[in-house]
Amino acid sequence: MRITSSAVSLNVADPTASADFLKRHYGFAEDMAAEGFVSLSRPDAGFNVIFLKTGLPTFKPESAKGHADGLLLAFVVDDIDAEYARVQAEGVAITTPIETEEWGERYFQTADPNGVIIQLVQWMTDPGQSTGS
Repeated sequence: MRITSSAVSLNVADPTASADFLKRHYGFAEDMAAEGFVSLSRPDAGFNVIFLKTGLPTFKPESAKGHADGLLLAFVVDDIDAEYARVQAEGVAITTPIETEEWGERYFQTADPNGVIIQLVQWMTDPGQSTGS
């Protein structure tokens, strides 16, 4: 198998609102859109983000038609403090202020208009290093 691209699809009530949020505050570009569907990308993200309107009759499997819950979109950045200041200056509500975990992950979180959590992360240590002795 050879994978030629990757995407994550999230079911939301208003795909356009979520897409506009990622375009305005996180630099994504719209690749394509149709009724109830928006696909976004960034050359450095490694995957497309697709928003689908909840309840689309064409969505399969039927059991997965609900809202995207219990997940977050995480993006690793080079300067978490600069991104935090930039997002705050743009008026984005911060759902989780900057925190640094004992394993070296420094992050903060925002939520788009549909409640999808976007987390920016900077690794303060090599994520492959063990913190144990």
